[in-house]
Amino acid sequence: MIRFENLSKSFRVGDSRKVVVDNLSLTLPSGKALALLGRNGAGKSTLLQMVSGTMQPDRGRIVSDGTISWPVGFGGSLHRDLTGAQNIRFIARVYGVDTASLSAFVEDFAELGKHYHMPIRSYSSGMRSRLAFGASMGIKFDTYLVDEVTAVGDATFRRKSRAVFRERMKDSGAILVTHEMGQVREFCDAGLILEKGQLYYFEDLDEAIEVHQALMAAG
Repeated sequence: MIRFENLSKSFRVGDSRKVVVDNLSLTLPSGKALALLGRNGAGKSTLLQMVSGTMQPDRGRIVSDGTISWPVGFGGSLHRDLTGAQNIRFIARVYGVDTASLSAFVEDFAELGKHYHMPIRSYSSGMRSRLAFGASMGIKFDTYLVDEVTAVGDATFRRKSRAVFRERMKDSGAILVTHEMGQVREFCDAGLILEKGQLYYFEDLDEAIEVHQALMAAG
């Protein structure tokens, strides 16, 4: 369960203020894979960062009764001066999981070769995403936050990413941001739409997709 209680977040953009969420109160169900849909710039990635705790709201709070991953496609959770391996060992200690097991899983999964033992500052954005995705999939969470990361890498790596994510979804929930409706239908049970500062829950995934596509067509 994830519950938003009177949640508000906005940013100053030039002479105006961009509202991400405006006094939002909503409870999300447990154990479901939720597609987070919305226009470009609606604030979907910002909302994921607030859910994970890496960004604070202006007002209100987010309450959960389970463990939540960091936003998988967000490389900001990695320390740029540490190597990939050092980052993974640090993450293992923070989350209380076996260091050697997690490091071995991520080294094999991320396919970074010698770069796994090089500083993060030398990584491309795709390499950072692969490392973060591997770290997240290597730890058991009740809810996984995923931001477009299954699009990273070549076709073989994308297939592997989808396979491990599908395996995790057998026992966990997720909030997934993607612009690919094929991925939405493949992985998700229900939908969320972020529109003009409010978040709307749709039990019927097809209805969520239909409403989203209508909003996109309206411009």
